Amino acid sequence: MKYIVIIGDGMADFPMDELNGKTPLMVAKKPYMDMMARKGICGKVKTIPDGFPPGSDVAGMSLFGYDPSRFYTGRAPIEAYGMGIAMSEIDVAFRCNMVSISSAQGEDIMEDYSGGQISTEEAGLFIELLNNRIGRAEFEFFTGVGYRHIMIWRGGKWEMSTTPPHDITKKAILDYLPKGSGADTLIKIMDISKELFRDHPVNQKRIASGKVPVTNIWLWGQGKKASFPLFYEKFGLKGATVAAVDLIKGISSLAGFDRPFVKGAIGYIDTDYSAKAEKALELLKTHDIVYIHVEAPDEASHSGNIKEKIKAIENIDSKILGPLYEKMSGNTRFLVVTDHATPISLKTHYACPVPFAIYEKDGERQGFPKGFNEEIEGMTLDGEGLIRLFLKHRD
Repeated sequence: MKYIVIIGDGMADFPMDELNGKTPLMVAKKPYMDMMARKGICGKVKTIPDGFPPGSDVAGMSLFGYDPSRFYTGRAPIEAYGMGIAMSEIDVAFRCNMVSISSAQGEDIMEDYSGGQISTEEAGLFIELLNNRIGRAEFEFFTGVGYRHIMIWRGGKWEMSTTPPHDITKKAILDYLPKGSGADTLIKIMDISKELFRDHPVNQKRIASGKVPVTNIWLWGQGKKASFPLFYEKFGLKGATVAAVDLIKGISSLAGFDRPFVKGAIGYIDTDYSAKAEKALELLKTHDIVYIHVEAPDEASHSGNIKEKIKAIENIDSKILGPLYEKMSGNTRFLVVTDHATPISLKTHYACPVPFAIYEKDGERQGFPKGFNEEIEGMTLDGEGLIRLFLKHRD
């Protein structure tokens, strides 16, 4: 048996007036997802345990079969692990976003949490500058993908409050700056980055071409070194992951999965969906289970773009799930799921049970007749319970 997990990041949503009371999942043309829901085992999964932040870090851990209440230390150390960054037990990792902050009526506003969807190549020049001007034995910056990067504070502080920038789009940032022990240090670094970036050639070119400039960095998601038991030890299967973002690569690495580079997988709406499908097919020749993660629906939700979210869902179905279904043998089991809701009306993550469908090729059960969407009825499981059901490990 081969196992395929398709995670559409942030696919779940709220009913919208713009869609006549439906959600993007309900109106998207997705024949393969709908078929699997109608003929498979359906239900909902609670990927965010009570008391945890509703992000892809917590939800991703759940969907790999790991209980966040046992293994979660913060978002950034997971990403750091995925990037191969060495951390000691006393180091603290921070997510380092490239952001655009504007000023209006005397207030600083979070204009764009992604720095205008800055490219990895552009961002790398900013990271290099930060290391040259701020980096020393205590601080070090590492280039990730797009706007997503990492700062390590060697022997640093971490018991403070920070806010994801995608939670405060178009809001004044003053009330959301880091608070607590060590917060002054973070704010100082963020302020220094503003001075360094102001007249940088990358921003000059971006402004000249009509793009949003990157004004500074935003530090958040801190945590200590992470550690998981291996997936193979838990479930007896050799796994691999196809993903663009370092967070999912980090979870995969901690689980002992292979996570090859996929050219064209960029974590934005225009990611190369077909390349992900091709890489998954290649990996399934040598692995028992392959996860395919697609960030695009989440990015569209954070941007408040209904059309792009629907298109992202349709691309997952037509360019990833469809080809995998058509090319795999009957001895294949699929899990289609979203990690959390990212309602366009909120432009950020929301904790609630989200739909899943388990389908074994050439099998047929009485599933959910309306297809794959937020109205799916049936059992509600936690993440580990869902993976055990998917793999038929119920003990």
